[in-house]
Amino acid sequence: MKKNSENIASNRKAHFNYEILDTYEAGIMLTGPEVKSLRAGHAQIAESYVAPDKGELFLINSHIDEYKNGKSGFVEQNATRPRKLLLHQTELSKLIVSVRQKGLTIVPLDLYFNARGVAKVKIALCRGKDMGDKRQTIKEREWKREQGRIMRARNH
Repeated sequence: MKKNSENIASNRKAHFNYEILDTYEAGIMLTGPEVKSLRAGHAQIAESYVAPDKGELFLINSHIDEYKNGKSGFVEQNATRPRKLLLHQTELSKLIVSVRQKGLTIVPLDLYFNARGVAKVKIALCRGKDMGDKRQTIKEREWKREQGRIMRARNH
């Protein structure tokens, strides 16, 4: 029996650098060796972003290592090539309009296999934070840590 979802890569800086407005789950078009490399856990999405092109969305600058354990029959792939994202047409048009008109950004949050074993990307429609917002985020995080310390000290 499979787990609910198997996380491969996360973009931990996204929550700090961006204000997340809405999230979507998108499929990703991959080749066979790329899927095998993902199953081995060789992927990074920390510096990647999503860009519209000709009515479609592409994951840009994501890094999926070349699968090394396979036969030499596979054609070598570029590790950082643009990968097409698969969404419903209504979601796709809503995201493209938001990026073009409102100046928002689409950022990948997580790369994972769902319960059926299909590679998915959790993407978010975001607005960039300025330095004041980032400072506020740091203050809130440190206050939550301090609250945890106080509660632990009271309980012991």
